[in-house]
Amino acid sequence: YLLLPYFIIIRVQDTFFHVFIPSSLEGEVHYSAEEAVKFIEDRITEESKSSRHLRGPHLAKLELIRRLRRQGFNDEYKLGDPEELMFQYFKKFGDKPCCFTDLKVFVDLLPATQCTKFINQLLGVVPLSTPTEDELALPADVRALQRHLCVVQLTRLLGLYHTMDKNQKLSVVRELMLRYQHGLEFGKSCLKTELQFSDYYCLLAVHVLIDVWRETGDETAVWQALTLLEEGLTHSPSNAQFKLLLVRIYCVLGAFEPVVDLYSSLDAKHIQHDTIGYLLTRYAESLGQYAAASQSCNFALRFFHSNQKDTSEYIIQAYKYGAFEKIPEFIAFRNRLNNSLHFAQVRTERMLLDLLLEANISTSLAESIKSMNLRPEEDDIPWEALRDNRDLNVFFSWDPKDRDVSEEHKKLSLEEETMWLRIRSLTLRLISGLPSLNHPMEPRNSEKTTENGVSSRIDILRLLLQQLEVAMETGKTLLSPLFFQYPFLGPVPTRMAGFFSSGCSQCQTSSFYLVSDIYELDTSGLDVFSRCKGDLLEVKDGNLKTRPALLENLVFFVETISIILWVSSYCESVLRPYKLNLQKKKKKKKETSIIMPPVFTSFQDYVTGLQTLISNVVDHIKGLETHLIALKLEELILEDTSLSLEERKFSKTVQGKVQSSYLHSLLEIGELLKKRLETTKKLKI
Repeated sequence: YLLLPYFIIIRVQDTFFHVFIPSSLEGEVHYSAEEAVKFIEDRITEESKSSRHLRGPHLAKLELIRRLRRQGFNDEYKLGDPEELMFQYFKKFGDKPCCFTDLKVFVDLLPATQCTKFINQLLGVVPLSTPTEDELALPADVRALQRHLCVVQLTRLLGLYHTMDKNQKLSVVRELMLRYQHGLEFGKSCLKTELQFSDYYCLLAVHVLIDVWRETGDETAVWQALTLLEEGLTHSPSNAQFKLLLVRIYCVLGAFEPVVDLYSSLDAKHIQHDTIGYLLTRYAESLGQYAAASQSCNFALRFFHSNQKDTSEYIIQAYKYGAFEKIPEFIAFRNRLNNSLHFAQVRTERMLLDLLLEANISTSLAESIKSMNLRPEEDDIPWEALRDNRDLNVFFSWDPKDRDVSEEHKKLSLEEETMWLRIRSLTLRLISGLPSLNHPMEPRNSEKTTENGVSSRIDILRLLLQQLEVAMETGKTLLSPLFFQYPFLGPVPTRMAGFFSSGCSQCQTSSFYLVSDIYELDTSGLDVFSRCKGDLLEVKDGNLKTRPALLENLVFFVETISIILWVSSYCESVLRPYKLNLQKKKKKKKETSIIMPPVFTSFQDYVTGLQTLISNVVDHIKGLETHLIALKLEELILEDTSLSLEERKFSKTVQGKVQSSYLHSLLEIGELLKKRLETTKKLKI
């Protein structure tokens, strides 16, 4: 009986489908649009006589109107006015949490000019207290609260909040938070695992604040959004949306430290490590938290590797118990995860991270490459079969269609992600080819050189370098018209834009040209360093301002310096025996006329310049740490008289987390750079 509404909807949809396909495979159509209308009316009549209200018949009526309108039929008037039908539906079911999601799919039936009138009509039947000068009109019970909450959600969905100016939006935020605080009274008996009835008020307020931040650049709004979310989380510790939004905002601000615990508390299960894992792994390394990044990558890879083992076991069990029809499903699922875009990204980034932290520090580059079983000529990423398993609708959204995540956004995001993966994969393969170029000196026309495969290895690297340049040019083309067009709650942009704008792309490409371009590397490095200068966190006009892009530029700088040092190490391995050979000839022939080529002096000058550059960056990072520690954030909070005691407490928590995360990132970046500085001191010919 409870499933009757769904059977009705299915029956009506099937009937209606045949109305518009006369040449159905099932034969002649026996139902017309008029009969479909009559069928629904009969169901509604039956429902009106029942003591239990059923949603199905009413939704079927709206669905039929939508389909008739889409197909250009003129019979929709027989079913009534959509606005009135939705109003009547709200009167019957407005106190149910599902009312909003039921009506959400039909709001496009409303004319744009009628939206305000429709919302006012709904508000007119919501039982609220009489408003006074000091108090809002508030609901007296949970059912009334649910009705009002449904109206607020529809208000945002219809775009009425988006047409407001900044002050009006901030006024809406204040009202929503007052309603949220009032709604907490109804949830005092809720368990910690349950959500508060008024949580959506808080979420909606945060969404409006994000609008203000994105549209005006006013960071006060984003700090307030974080404060509200942290406060909401204390009342609803199990609210996944609060946690996801905190993860997203902290990452955008460049603070990764608080994100690790937040993501862990989401308690993601199985496939979710693939569908929402990108929210964590995208920012792990790029914000300088190398230890946390390593842990995050390991966690993700553990899931993918265990899946390969588990699905094999499922297939064996299916054979064993004769469930043969399940075997194709298990194989398809295994392939879906093996070909996951996220899997390929994490695997590539993990290997680059391991090289960054260990190569030529604790182990040689050659040993690191060998332990990873990397070969420059091998590409193990299934480019043609890659599957985008990301859940890009993981965030609740009440945005109108023109502002929400669209299929176009998803398509563009996939192209961007794939191109960035290609750039990173080619970079990794180029690095893996450096140790294989170390070989004994032989005449250029020697057959032995060809037999040893050295020429072919050089050709492979040259080919990879050409592919890298093509990929970078394609990436720039992708970004030029599209960057920053994703909705905030939609796809997460890749690091590609920062890679290009920081100058690291050109510097890394130049480094792979080896000796021919090696004299320009220290100059390029200085140019990259100039984009890393500035304060991460500063107080400006009484407001706290963040510059997370500087942190990402520093991370790119460290990565670029590491690549340059690996290339320089190769150059040293070629130049040192060449110099020794010349010195031996000079001693043997006892001639003073043999002049040493200028490349040796130039290389040593270059290494000295590189040491100076890295030392300057290390000093700059120390200065950033000193500035961060000296910031008196508590005084800034106390000066803001508009905040309540509770809000001040959570503001202090939020700002403290961001400050601590920045310090942690700078500490790890600084320590890694010091190790790289020690490496440069060993570059001698």
